[in-house]
Amino acid sequence: QVQLVESEGGSVQAGGSLRLSCTASGDTHSILHMAWFRQAPGKEREGVANIVFGGEDIYYADSVKGRFVISHDRTQNTLYLQMNSLQPGDTARYYCAAANNYGNWIRPKTFLYWGQGTQVTVSS
Repeated sequence: QVQLVESEGGSVQAGGSLRLSCTASGDTHSILHMAWFRQAPGKEREGVANIVFGGEDIYYADSVKGRFVISHDRTQNTLYLQMNSLQPGDTARYYCAAANNYGNWIRPKTFLYWGQGTQVTVSS
């Protein structure tokens, strides 16, 4: 069992920054990689960024590349998403997720464990 608890999101004007965190507890040794997803109302859930444990391989969606940074502090079992140069198109509910397999990170079904989600709103 793994539990994921996300920090609160927030509201920011375009061009601003926010930092999300997600703390994992339980059987964290079973986690092979973690990711951030986001979902806007009426839209499908999309992968934002992924980090693979061990080699710390990192992947980003093209839409956030160069603006967002995913990182993981293993001493505190905490995943972070630093979001810079935020745009109104980034407005969504953001979820952290953890996987115990090496399935396609873009697919939400790859991930067994999920945080509760947190709202990020970017105004113009």
